[in-house]
Amino acid sequence: MNAITKHESKPVAISAENVCASLSGKQVLFDLNLQLSAGQWTCILGPNGAGKSTLLKALACVLPHTGRVSLLGNLIESLPHRVRAQQLAWLGQNETSADDLTVVDVVMLGRLPHQAWLAPPNEKDWKAVERALRYTQAWDWRNRPLGQLSGGERQRVLLARALAVEAQVLLMDEPLANLDPPHQGDWLCVVEDLINQGTTVVSVLHEITIALHADALIVMRDGRITHHGLTHDPATHEAVKAAFDNRIAIHALGNQWVALPDMGTQPNVAPH
Repeated sequence: MNAITKHESKPVAISAENVCASLSGKQVLFDLNLQLSAGQWTCILGPNGAGKSTLLKALACVLPHTGRVSLLGNLIESLPHRVRAQQLAWLGQNETSADDLTVVDVVMLGRLPHQAWLAPPNEKDWKAVERALRYTQAWDWRNRPLGQLSGGERQRVLLARALAVEAQVLLMDEPLANLDPPHQGDWLCVVEDLINQGTTVVSVLHEITIALHADALIVMRDGRITHHGLTHDPATHEAVKAAFDNRIAIHALGNQWVALPDMGTQPNVAPH
């Protein structure tokens, strides 16, 4: 039984029932059950190999799985692909796009679910692309080929592509990869704006301190959910620490939570 903390009554954006998944013939998710409230940011945390990315892929229906996943009240696999792509945007790890495409063309790919077959972009599409590029501070590169950008710049363009969908639900797997600390802060501001607009955001992060800004946390270990609760709940903090073998500590700093290594629990390593 997953340890789930009941949230205040809100519509459910994504739900999962008895979800299992395997990779290369090995089961990596075990009968997961969850409900994610609409209009909230939920972050998935856990050590390497916990199954975080696999869970996110199952929720996005980009990975085969058993069990049921519902999106905005409908079984996700029953939705037409076009409708699903309009309602749910996905940013995966190490995503690629053709290096010879310009930035604006890459971001315009996010508008494909809204366009008729072979129809050119309309004014609404162009406005959505511009908003997304300005949001991620990538507008000045709009005519540059993707291949000329650094890793962090590419990541901001791929985020803009996901934002351009203007979906009700946004799933992101390690979206802070290659971003320096100032741009990680910018990403956090984007997420907060999305939540204020009613978007549901689900992310997998390794940056625990940033994850502690989320509304709720899902804590995973060994392919199972060990806790799902509000971020400010002390029980959630204890679950996070336990998932990392109590080798981190969570402290209040001003009006936010900060996760730091607990040096008293670090293994002794003899100097060379």
